[in-house]
Amino acid sequence: MLDKSDELQDRIEARKHALLAKLSELKADAREGAADARTKIEHRLEELGLHLKAGWAKVNAEARTKLNHWLERDD
Repeated sequence: MLDKSDELQDRIEARKHALLAKLSELKADAREGAADARTKIEHRLEELGLHLKAGWAKVNAEARTKLNHWLERDD
């Protein structure tokens, strides 16, 4: 059975892979606005990296809250 941290990790990983896939699509897109969209995704991924820089084993309650907020954002 998955505990809450395993579920959060799975949800984060799924969102991360979706963002990476979207970033790959946007790299091939020459339309106006694609560069801005790429930059936003890159910033989201950088933010995730900062939240997880110590690794999943070090994620505490405060970090879980921040990660949940990261997941809830739709920008």
